[in-house]
Amino acid sequence: MRLGYTEVAGPPAELQRDFAKDGLESSFTLIDRDHLGRIVVAGGPWAGTPWPQDLLDGGPGGLGGLSCPVVAPRAQSEIKRMMPVWDPSLPRREKEQVDIALLERHSGA
Repeated sequence: MRLGYTEVAGPPAELQRDFAKDGLESSFTLIDRDHLGRIVVAGGPWAGTPWPQDLLDGGPGGLGGLSCPVVAPRAQSEIKRMMPVWDPSLPRREKEQVDIALLERHSGA
């Protein structure tokens, strides 16, 4: 893989892509827009399901000259809280509780 990253098996590739390098995992959830312009799940068993309305209200971000919208902390917190409810097969991990606390502390939620 380029730049030393290795793809990690996970959710369906049309839904999310996961990569690892030096023990750090990075996940990229793919999104789409429906006929109403809402941001929705791009693929997999939940394709077309709307994400939180304010998903990309985190402001602009950038990396290496590329610009992209950023996931809003409130939306990320909601997703981390709800994923085990939306998909009961997912484990409840301590990491998610730590992430939620950090998101809330830095977003004023």
